Amino acid sequence: MPEQSEVPRTVDPRVTDVALAIAMALVVAVVIAADPDAAAHAGPGAYLFAAGFGALVLLRRRMPRTMVVLTVLGVFAYYTLQFAPIGMALPAVAALYSAAEMRRTGWAVGGGAVLVAVATYYRVTGTQEEYLTPYDLVTNLTLVAAAIALGVAVRLSREARVHEAHAAEQRLQAERLRIARDLHDVVGHNLSVIALHSGVASEAVGRDDDAARGALEHVRRATSGTLHELRSTVRVLRAPVGDAASPAPAPTGLAGVGALAASARDTGLTVDVALDVPDGVLDGAIDAAAYRIAQESLTNVLRHAAASRVSVSARVSGGRLAIRVADDGRGAGPHLVPGSGISGMRERVALLGGTLTTGDAPGGGFVVAADLPLRLEGGAP
Repeated sequence: MPEQSEVPRTVDPRVTDVALAIAMALVVAVVIAADPDAAAHAGPGAYLFAAGFGALVLLRRRMPRTMVVLTVLGVFAYYTLQFAPIGMALPAVAALYSAAEMRRTGWAVGGGAVLVAVATYYRVTGTQEEYLTPYDLVTNLTLVAAAIALGVAVRLSREARVHEAHAAEQRLQAERLRIARDLHDVVGHNLSVIALHSGVASEAVGRDDDAARGALEHVRRATSGTLHELRSTVRVLRAPVGDAASPAPAPTGLAGVGALAASARDTGLTVDVALDVPDGVLDGAIDAAAYRIAQESLTNVLRHAAASRVSVSARVSGGRLAIRVADDGRGAGPHLVPGSGISGMRERVALLGGTLTTGDAPGGGFVVAADLPLRLEGGAP
């Protein structure tokens, strides 16, 4: 039995909020209890405020601005009642962090600035015991800045993951579209071969049974290959992302032109192939595109040209790849309307930075010529 892919688990946001609320309440309660004069300043009301600061955290996702305002007002109320000192910024750390994480950075900065400003004013204008020290100012500023910076960092990290997931989905869809287009090319070529051999078989039945059997054998092989290609491609397109058991079929390059030519020769067409392309000189995308151009061109010859001979050539010249497929058929005439095959070839070549020209040859027949770079800009795909 194949091993099932593991589904990534995520923590429920409500669990995270409750944990953060409990942590906030406990931190404030511990600071209250640690006051040397806790017996005089830390009654049940102080700990009730600690629980309240924690409870406000539960508003962080739905109402982050309200959470900041209520927290700041709660700090002022706490000190108005002269409970044990807990610092002006400490009770607001969770609120400032949450506002920054929820894209309310301005509110977080404003709330932190108010707390630091009020604390500074209170210490400057207070008694000698309450006089402002550099340590108090730095502590408040550090807590406020750290909370806001952490919130912003968490939000940016989450947005980056979402963006990457979206980009990965786009790349996946583009790859599936490429696979589907390649399947169209393969099936179209094989169906052309099947149609021609079926015609040969129907004409040979009763007159040349050996020829009929040979033609039907070609039909059987082409049909079997087409069905295999369909099954493989459908399995790839249906497979979940990251399923290593269903890899995409590797694109065929110019090395596969010989098999195309052999298939066309079986229909009675004379096919001349001349490939002068050193190994490793082409990027994978260029090599695959060159194969598809040769395949689509041969398919069009079999379907429409009524030709007896076709030549396929590919060579490297001047840092470019030149591909030419020419037949001796009837040509297209002056009113050529490019079909989806030629349009698809032209689009593919243009995307790779090349050009494609098609038209009747001066001496008769039809020519497809493509000019492609050897490598894509920026390196190998």
